[in-house]
Amino acid sequence: MKNIVILISGRGSNMEAIVDACGREQWPARIAAVVSNKATASGLQFAASKGIATAVVDHKQFDTREAFDAELARIIEGFAPDVIVLAGFMRILTEAFVQQFDGRMLNVHPSLLPAFPGLHTHQRAIDAGCKLAGATVHFVTPALDHGPIVAQAAVPVLPDDTEAVLSARVLQQEHLIYPRAVRWLVEGTLKIDGHRVLHTEGDTQLFLG
Repeated sequence: MKNIVILISGRGSNMEAIVDACGREQWPARIAAVVSNKATASGLQFAASKGIATAVVDHKQFDTREAFDAELARIIEGFAPDVIVLAGFMRILTEAFVQQFDGRMLNVHPSLLPAFPGLHTHQRAIDAGCKLAGATVHFVTPALDHGPIVAQAAVPVLPDDTEAVLSARVLQQEHLIYPRAVRWLVEGTLKIDGHRVLHTEGDTQLFLG
């Protein structure tokens, strides 16, 4: 039985999708904890309602990113994590933190990486005239939004899309591909080959929404 620790900063809708899939599909894992950098994150209430341990490490209480990351790592290690999942965790992590959990940490980004790393991805896709947008699950590396890609989902960008409308369409796909990718990591069916990630049993890693 593997331990999953999920990091959030807000409502944690992807966290909810992962918690639900883990129980419904009976993964060989448990959600050991949900950790936030904000005590007001509403996702903590959802986790607590499911009997999941929660913790808060307030980044505002630390003078440096390094000090915050050191305490965050200490808290996470207390739950003996096999997999760490970033689910709307709005902090840029230091290289030392990322290296401590190398190969065990996933993130979902709301664009078809390597296009549009960083913020405001949906508006940037609309402004660029993209015909497709989407979401990417990737391993976390020290380079922001540039880790090896585990899975992607693509959706059309429609002529009358606003940022909010496109964001909602992409988020639906995040809720599908992120739990699947986490399950693959739990089951040990992912192989990193250079910058490529392969599913060892041939499951599709590209989804069209």
